Amino acid sequence: MNAPAQPTPADRRQWARYLVEERAEGAVYANLAARREGEEREILLSLAEAERRHEQHWLDLLGGEPSRLPRAGLRSRMLGWMASRFGSIFVLALAQSAEARSPYDTEKFATAAMRADEKVHHEVVRGLAARGRRRLSGSFRAAVFGANDGLVSNLALVLGIGATGVSGGFVLFSGIAGLLAGALSMGAGEFVSVRSQRELLASTEENSDADATAGDLDIDANELALVYRARGMAQDESLVRAQRVVEAAQAGIRRDATGPIGIHADHEVIGSDWAAAISSFLLFSSGAIIPVLPWIFGLSGTAAILVALVLVGIALLATGAMVGILSGGPPLKRALRQLAIGVGAAAITYGLGLAFGVGAV
Repeated sequence: MNAPAQPTPADRRQWARYLVEERAEGAVYANLAARREGEEREILLSLAEAERRHEQHWLDLLGGEPSRLPRAGLRSRMLGWMASRFGSIFVLALAQSAEARSPYDTEKFATAAMRADEKVHHEVVRGLAARGRRRLSGSFRAAVFGANDGLVSNLALVLGIGATGVSGGFVLFSGIAGLLAGALSMGAGEFVSVRSQRELLASTEENSDADATAGDLDIDANELALVYRARGMAQDESLVRAQRVVEAAQAGIRRDATGPIGIHADHEVIGSDWAAAISSFLLFSSGAIIPVLPWIFGLSGTAAILVALVLVGIALLATGAMVGILSGGPPLKRALRQLAIGVGAAAITYGLGLAFGVGAV
């Protein structure tokens, strides 16, 4: 698209803003690519190249590099800072949100190809972000669940106890006891859960005992084929496999059987029982210690309760916003939802503490 015969100063200022935004986005993708390899690196470099094409479009309209350029927007600068230092899934999740709001849909000086590019970029970034979400979905879920559980449960505990009018020392003792009880319960629960899963998988794991004696079979391969059919193979495939194993065993060759259900891989996915227990203990503790901090530092009464509410509120807003960013949803909405749940639970126990406080006894 050619520039208008007499572009207005407002047009040129807008083109300059588009130019710096395209440069900033291209730098984000280039920085992310530098921290990745293989296919993801190639995809990110291709996105950076596409942003350079868009950048050139605005340079052409401006007639070359302007002597002065505005600063990129706050979101673009923040993405650039994060991409150059972390290269995390958070950057891709934020980039996904940015690509979803393309200004070119209503920009008359943008080409149809640029508008189509932006739609494609959104889907590409969504796909890359989805890969990252799948890689950390389990660990992130456990981290958020553990920390939030500690935040909410111990806040509810100390507010409920504090509302009864007991001394600050008693509230502190209750909070520490709640922290240890909850963390130990979480750790023990994760240990038992993971250990039970591993034992269940171990009891169903196939072995090669049948294959080891296949050379001594005095019947055809059909009976050995039942082993593979029981493991999930189709009938024809199991017959072919069994015949190969028998023939190899009779020739003095030992073949290792690997069933189709991938038990060993499942063991790796489940992970270590001790690692799960320790991480759950620490994650719960990291959240549960926050509501107790005011009493640890000597506060008591209403002042301690208010400080605890503020600290936990900030933590809940932060975890809720992170969930929103990673899920591709609005961070503020997720943050406020998390805050409402936590404060609601604390309000109930605080009301019970007031109702059954020492003054009412």
